[in-house]
Amino acid sequence: MIDSKKMLEIISTRQSDRKYSDKPVEQDKLDRITEAGRISPSACNGQPWRFIVVTDQAILKKVADAASAKLLKMNTFLHQATAMIVVIREGSNITSQVGGTVKAKDYSLIDIGIASENICLQAEAEGLGSCMVGWFDEVKVKKLLSVPRSKRIELIITLGYSEAEQRIKKRKLKKEVVSYNKY
Repeated sequence: MIDSKKMLEIISTRQSDRKYSDKPVEQDKLDRITEAGRISPSACNGQPWRFIVVTDQAILKKVADAASAKLLKMNTFLHQATAMIVVIREGSNITSQVGGTVKAKDYSLIDIGIASENICLQAEAEGLGSCMVGWFDEVKVKKLLSVPRSKRIELIITLGYSEAEQRIKKRKLKKEVVSYNKY
């Protein structure tokens, strides 16, 4: 079992990295990272995800082009990533769907968030940087990766050996976000 202090350190040092070296991510690390997503908990064990790992340089460039806007200086760092994981929302099982309808919550989006953060935390534990990207041309990315039109791409997670400086996290004070037994 991992030491609790080490786990908190991994969570504390994980950041959205936007600068990567050109060193490729090793296959064994990609396997552990995707396993961290695959085994994530989900509502009623719905597992509403599929992960496409992109490592081919030509495809990486095209996905980066579809997710960046040079004029807006938006997401241009994607061109540095040596790997990406494209997170696709699949259908949940019937129990999760019924529960979501009854409670007016889309549990699949919560589940995707959990799996995606597990991916990023495992990347951090592997010595890699990551960044979740939600701004991209979904139609173009679907076409590039042969994703069925009926599916939804929720995120692209960049991966690579970070060259970004560790930033000081600016977070609300604990007393502003944590309380016990009442609001």
